[in-house]
Formats: sequence, structure tokens, C-alpha cells
Amino acid sequence: MEQVKILIAGDSAYTVEFGNRICEEIGGKVTAFQKALEDRNIKGIREMIPTFRSVTVFYDPLILPGEKLVRELKEAAENLSVKQTGKRKIYHIPVCYEEPFCPDMNTVMEHTKFTREEVIRLHSEREYRIYMLGFLPGFAYLGGMDERLETPRLKSPRVKIEAGSVGIGGNQTGIYPLASPGGWQLIGRSPVRPYDERRTDPILYQAGDYIHFEPISEKEYQQIALACEKGDYQCEIEER
Repeated sequence: MEQVKILIAGDSAYTVEFGNRICEEIGGKVTAFQKALEDRNIKGIREMIPTFRSVTVFYDPLILPGEKLVRELKEAAENLSVKQTGKRKIYHIPVCYEEPFCPDMNTVMEHTKFTREEVIRLHSEREYRIYMLGFLPGFAYLGGMDERLETPRLKSPRVKIEAGSVGIGGNQTGIYPLASPGGWQLIGRSPVRPYDERRTDPILYQAGDYIHFEPISEKEYQQIALACEKGDYQCEIEER
């Protein structure tokens, strides 16, 4: 069992590390630990940022002495139960794997030796855990992709990737929430907006949630895109 480490991260933050691997077990501990601290409702904690294997806790030292926070962190970590995460929340995200949304599909097919249909099936049959958010608002770092789909990133990143683009980068897959530069191999695009400033909570999901990609046609893409533009679309959210 990997030992929990509590590390100083500046004059008003501590990082709690649960291991040195990217895996479901450690990701579950990260989510459960954050939930445990939220349930404790500790006055003085300003923000918590989860990553693949740790949680950084920012606090106000004028309200919460560092020594007291460390005691709370140790106690929460020692009494941790992954059952504290509650039900699994799965966001079903529609993705069109057809042209013109899949400029790198042939590259992925050539590298993996799979047909287009096989790539789509293997990519869309998994439920991907959101380990952390970063890079862009709402950019989810996902775990659980079939290792047979692993494909190297582009040698020269694109200057602009359209929002909603779904790609593969090495052993990871993800969806670009905003238009941005990027170097992942693009195999589809979703009309759903992972980040939408018009929503009360602009980011659609949180670390610890899951994403399941649902293949759709180009016609369905256009219909959903129009509904999203009007603010009339809600993606399916499953809890179990």
C-alpha cells in the first residue's frame, strides 16, 4: 500500500499525495478525500484542486492555522473510504466520427491496424474516468482508454483545434472544450459544450465523474449543435 504524503505547497497550501501512479485505485482515493474534506466543512479552506494522484488544499492562514489543517488532513486520509464518493455519475457525450470531424482517423487506423468501425467501437464502448481538469477550462484528462488505440501525438501541433474535437494523444483521449492549439490525433467532434459561460456552472462535469462517448451521424450532430446554440440541449447524465 502506498503511503500518503502531506507536502507543503507554499505559504498557504498543502498537497496530499496518494501515490505515484495513474490508476483507478488512486483516482478513487483522490475523489473520496476531496469529498471527505467537503463534508467536514472546515472553515478557512479556500479551494481544493485534484490531480491524477493528489489533492492540493489552499487555505487562509488568518482563519485556519496550518498545524490545525494538517491534523484535519491526516485524520481525513487515515479514515478514508472510497465508498464516500457515492454513486458514479456518467455523462453521455454524443460524438460524430464522420468527415469532416475526423481528420486524423486514417492515421489512427494505420497505427493501430484497426478499421474505422473498430476504432469507433473501441473508443466509444468505454466509460472514461475524469482524473483531473486542466490546460483549458473544462478540459478533462481521462483514464481508461483501450491501450490498443494508443497513438502518438502529432509531430507538429495544430495552431487551432475546434471546440468539441475529440482526440487521442498517446495513451489518453479527451475532448477540447474551447478552440485552441493542440497536438492530439482528431477522430471526431461533439456538438456538446463542455465549457459554456452561459451556464450557472460553466464546466459541465467534475473530476471523479465519468464520460461515455455516444456515436452519432453528421445529421444528428447538426441538430444537437443547433439545440446547444439555443441552450435547449441537455446531455444524458446517468447515476449508478
